[in-house]
Amino acid sequence: MLEIIVLPLLTMVTCKETRAAIIALHKNGFTGKDIVATKIAPKSTIYRFIKNFKERGSILVKKASGRPRKSSKRQDRLLKRIQLRDRSATSAELAQEWQQAGVSASARTVRRRLLEDGLVSRRAAKKPLLSKKNIRDRLIFCRKYSEWTAEDWGKVIFSDEAPFRLFGASGKRLVRRRKGERYHQSCVMPTVKHPDTIHVWGCFSSKGVGSLTILPKNTAMNKEWYQNTLQQQLLPTTQQQFGEEQCIFQHDGAPCHKAKVITKWLGDQNVEILGPWPGNSPDLNPIENLWSILKRRVDKQKPTNSDKLQEVIMKEWVAISQDLAQKLIKSMLSRIAEVLKKKGQHCKY
Repeated sequence: MLEIIVLPLLTMVTCKETRAAIIALHKNGFTGKDIVATKIAPKSTIYRFIKNFKERGSILVKKASGRPRKSSKRQDRLLKRIQLRDRSATSAELAQEWQQAGVSASARTVRRRLLEDGLVSRRAAKKPLLSKKNIRDRLIFCRKYSEWTAEDWGKVIFSDEAPFRLFGASGKRLVRRRKGERYHQSCVMPTVKHPDTIHVWGCFSSKGVGSLTILPKNTAMNKEWYQNTLQQQLLPTTQQQFGEEQCIFQHDGAPCHKAKVITKWLGDQNVEILGPWPGNSPDLNPIENLWSILKRRVDKQKPTNSDKLQEVIMKEWVAISQDLAQKLIKSMLSRIAEVLKKKGQHCKY
């Protein structure tokens, strides 16, 4: 009888199924010695299963309590407050301060607790410092244009200056390499002490990119240069993209932009100005994102001298699609909304 019952059970391999088979035999009146004879499991295992079943009346394994936590929920909340008070504090520094509150824990434990609260370590974003005046001006600007639609922003020409440098102008570059190839020529980003720098002025709108001009070497970015740039570059762009339709010109508060002679010249040309533009607010200007895209594209071409760099800049500028330009212009809606939501603080752009 025992052999008939056990035969199909011998094929069971998982611990859970083995435990169930042993208890089933036990319930059917078989002794521990009889079950051991089936060799379904080691003797100690069989007697342990039967003992646990008699004590708890169940074949389910009691969940192990595990290692007790070193901190209570209250102490965890204290750690969170300490971290939020100083976002740059390291896990080792937090562990020391937590120890003063009576919790002896390692830096690794600190990281786990913070992770449970959604606090992860990330590189700090670099953004211009905002003064109270900057924040106030940003709010004034965003409230003024909060009702604008995508069609309204489509009538704006955004402009700015930007520097381009040889050898990795955009900063970091990721490469895939094998062990021992860290300093292989194809895996390094060359640098020089004093890289050639080229300054450009450009503008764009929802119609696409406009003019791009390169500032000649040894030329100061002053009001005379800027007025000439507006005369030679901005006016042809507005005529080409908008014709007789009225458009709006955006530029930031750089000294040469705010000069009286520039303000008078723009008035004489009947150029409507967007603003006043708030200081330290590159996140509100979509052309900043356009510069970043352009710099990445230029870096991929790996220009080796100034002439080649200028050539690549001009080539990649005209290759920027109108779809990309329109996408950046439309982002003004979310930029304005986010700055208002954050009460004048930085937005994600």
